[in-house]
Amino acid sequence: MSSGGGMQIPSRLPLLLTHEDVLLPGSTVRFSVDSPRNMQLVSQRLLRGTSLKSTIIGVIPNTRDPEQDSEDLPTLHKIGTAGIAVQVVGSNWPKPHYTLLITGLCRFKVSSLLKERPFVLAEVEQLDKLEQYTTSTTEGATAEDGELGELSQKFYQAAVQLLGMLDMSVPAVAKFRRLLDSLPRETLPDVVASMIRTSNKEKLQVLDAVSLEERFRRTLPMLTRQIEGLKLLKNSRKMTPDSEKRVLSVRKGGAFPGRQFSLNQDEDSENDGDDTTSLEKKVHGANMPEAALKVCLKELKRLKKMPQSMPEYALTRNYLDLMVELPWSRSTKDCLDIRAARVLLDNDHYAMDKLKRRVLEYLAVRQLKTSLKGPILCFVGPPGVGKTSVGRSIAKTLGREFHRIALGGVCDQSDIRGHRRTYVGSMPGRIINGLKTVGVNNPVFLLDEVDKLGKSLQGDPAAALLEVLDPEQNHSFTDHYLNVAFDLSQVLFIATANTTATVPPALLDRMEVLQVPGYTQEEKVEIAHRHLIPNQLEQHGLTPQQLHIPQDSTQDVICRYTREAGVRSLERKIGAICRAVAVKVAEGHRLPETDASSSETSPQQEDKAAPPEMPIVIDQMALKDILGPPLFELEMSERLTLPGVALGLAWTPLGGEIMFVEASRMEGEGQLTLTGQLGDVMKESAHLAISWLRANAKTYQLTNMVGAPDPLEGTDIHLHFPAGAVTKDGPSAGVTIVTCLASLFSGRLVRSDIAMTGEITLRGLVLPVGGIKDKVLAAHRAGVKRVILPKRNEKDLEELPANVRAQLDFVTAGNLDEVLNASFDGGFPGTQAHLHVSSKL
Repeated sequence: MSSGGGMQIPSRLPLLLTHEDVLLPGSTVRFSVDSPRNMQLVSQRLLRGTSLKSTIIGVIPNTRDPEQDSEDLPTLHKIGTAGIAVQVVGSNWPKPHYTLLITGLCRFKVSSLLKERPFVLAEVEQLDKLEQYTTSTTEGATAEDGELGELSQKFYQAAVQLLGMLDMSVPAVAKFRRLLDSLPRETLPDVVASMIRTSNKEKLQVLDAVSLEERFRRTLPMLTRQIEGLKLLKNSRKMTPDSEKRVLSVRKGGAFPGRQFSLNQDEDSENDGDDTTSLEKKVHGANMPEAALKVCLKELKRLKKMPQSMPEYALTRNYLDLMVELPWSRSTKDCLDIRAARVLLDNDHYAMDKLKRRVLEYLAVRQLKTSLKGPILCFVGPPGVGKTSVGRSIAKTLGREFHRIALGGVCDQSDIRGHRRTYVGSMPGRIINGLKTVGVNNPVFLLDEVDKLGKSLQGDPAAALLEVLDPEQNHSFTDHYLNVAFDLSQVLFIATANTTATVPPALLDRMEVLQVPGYTQEEKVEIAHRHLIPNQLEQHGLTPQQLHIPQDSTQDVICRYTREAGVRSLERKIGAICRAVAVKVAEGHRLPETDASSSETSPQQEDKAAPPEMPIVIDQMALKDILGPPLFELEMSERLTLPGVALGLAWTPLGGEIMFVEASRMEGEGQLTLTGQLGDVMKESAHLAISWLRANAKTYQLTNMVGAPDPLEGTDIHLHFPAGAVTKDGPSAGVTIVTCLASLFSGRLVRSDIAMTGEITLRGLVLPVGGIKDKVLAAHRAGVKRVILPKRNEKDLEELPANVRAQLDFVTAGNLDEVLNASFDGGFPGTQAHLHVSSKL
C-alpha cells in the first residue's frame, strides 16, 4: 500500500455497487448489501480475507437498483471512493443480507473492468493523497495564495460561522468543531459535505470534483445555504438540540442505514456521558440516606458502562430517575394553631366530636414533641357520613399534602409493595408512587375502603399493609422495586372502612379505630342547611334569594324520603329539588297554584310569563310533586296489631336498621320453619328461644293451640324475618325472637312503640351486643319511644347525643324476665316466682 509517492491503495479493487448513499472520503456510511454480486463480494473477499489489504474495496454509485442485477453489468460511474470495511454484520431477516460499515479513504478512477462475475473487479487509478484523510496534522500542500487560498479561507470562515450558530453542548456540534480544527483544509469539503444535510445528487457532484478548487466551489454554496436556513429558523422559533442534530444530519449507527461521520468518535457514548453526568449531579443533590445513595451510585456506575441499545438501560435509568424524584428529605411544616384548627374543622363538618377531638390531640402533642410518629387512624362507619372528607379536612388543617389511595378491589400485594425489578414492566407500589406524586415525606395518606381488600394468587394485600401501618416498622418500609428502606414514620395514615368484620385481626391491631356512627335527624337537618343546600344551590346556578327550603320540608325529606345513616341520599333529593326548579326557570312559565312553590324564574325570561314571588318556598305539596309519594311511612303501630310480631334492631355496614320478626303457628308435628335469608347465628338464636320458652312454659302459662302445656305439641311454628332478599346474621335478635314467640303463645300484643336488641343464653340471660349507637339511632329515626338493651351495654349510651337520650326511654335488662315485663303492657308475670339458685361453695 506504500510507494515513493506516499500511501497507496491497491491497483486492483473489487467494486461494491450501491444506490443507497454516496461515500465521500473521510466519512463513514452504513450500507445494506443484498444483491447477488455484492453478496459474493462480501462472502468471498471480506469474510475470507486475512490481511488489511483484503478489507479495502471500491464503492461505486449505481444509478440502477442492484436488486435488478442481471447478466449484463450496468453502466458504472467513472469516479468512486476507496474505503475500508470496518464492520460486517449478517442477517437472515427479512431476507439474507449483510450490513457493512465503510469508512472512505480516497477517490479513484476506473481504468478498466477485469471481470464481472462473481463480483466486479476493476483496474483503478488513485486520484487523492491518502495521508490527508488519515493524519490529524496540517502537513501537506495547503493552498494559501491565489484563488484557491481565497476559496479555502471563505469556506473555513463559513464553517466557523455555522458552528457559532449552533449549541456546542450538542455532541454532533462538538465533533464538528474538533474536526474543523484538526483536519487539513484540503479535506474539509468532503468532510463538511458528508455532515450537513445534502442530497445524493449534490454529493455525487462533490465526488466528481477531482480538483480541490472545484470541490471548494461546489461545497461552499451548500454551506451558505445551510447558514441561511439556520438564520430563518432562528428568526421563526428557538433552536432546539434536536434541530441542530437535524442540521448536521448525524444519525445514530444501528438505528437505520444512513450517514454517519465517525473518526474514532462514539456519538452515543457522548450522549450517555452528558446524561449520566447530569443524573449523577441529581443523585448527589437528592439528599438521600447513605444506604440509598450507595445503591444509586452503584447503579449509575453500571449505567455508564451499558450501551443504550440494551433493554436493561431503560430499566436502570427509570429506577435512578425515581430515586432522584422521591422526597427523601423534603417535608412541609405543620400548622400547629389549635384554635384555628378547631374553627376549620367545625366549619367543614358538623358533629363528629370524637374525630375532631382526636385530631386536636394529635396537634397538641405535636406542638409539645416535634418527633412524634404519625398515628394510624381508622375511621369505621356507614357510607355517606363523611369519613373521606374528614381526612381531606385533616390535611388542610395541618397544612399537609393530601393523597388518596383507593384500596377497594385490590387483590395483588404488588400494588402495595411494588414489583421486583426482575419482572418486565415492574413499577413501584402505590405508597411510593403516592410519595413521588405529593413530593414530600410527611403527607396525609387516606387508605380508602381498607375493608374491601381482595385476596388472590398474587398474594394478600392486607398482609402487605402490615408493615406500612405499623408505627414501629414503617420507619424502614422496603418497596420491592426500590429495594432500599424509606422512612414512612412522618406520614399520617388514615384508613376508612364500613365494618371491621372483614379486616384481618393483625391489620386491625395496628390501627386506632374511631367509630363514625350515623347522624341523628336533628344533625341531618343542620348539615343540610349548613352544607348540602348551599352546595346544591351553587351547583345548579340558584341563589338563596330564589329558592328556600324550610326546615320542616328538610325534615320531611329526611323522614319520609331517605332512611339512611349518612347524608348521600339526602343530598341527591335536594339536588332533585334544585333540578326541578331549574327546569321551570328555563321554561319561564308560571305554574298552577299547586306547583308554584316548586318553580323558579330567571331575569332573562321577561318576554314570557311573569316570574313568581321570591323566594320560592318548597312545601309539602311541592315535595310530593317533585320527589313523588313518600318512600317510608311510620308503620310500627300498623304492623304490631296482632300477636306474634316484635320489632328488633340490627346493625349493617350501611348503619343501623329496624327489623321485624313475625311468627305464626298451625297444627302439625312440632316442626320449626325459619325463612328470611338467615345465617347460622340467627338460626341458633331461634332454636335457643324455642328451647327456653318450652322450658318455662308453665311459669308463663304458655300453651299450644289446644291449651296443652307444651307450646310445640301438635303445633308447627313458622318464624319469618321480612325483607327476605337481605342476608341476616349476627348475635342481636335473640331477645326479639323470644318476645315474638311469647306474644304468639300467650296471645298478647307487644307494645307498638318498643324495639329491642340483645342475645340470649339457654338459662335466660341477656348478653351484650355491638353497634348500640347505630341501632339506637335507627330506632330514633323510625319513631320508636322505648328501647330494650342488655344491661352490660349501658355504658354505650354515653356515646349517644343528648337529645336522643332525652327523647327515648331505655330499659336495660339482665335476663329475659325483665325483657318480657318491659315488652308488654302491664308486664308479663308468671304464676310462680323463679328460683334463684346460689352457689354453696
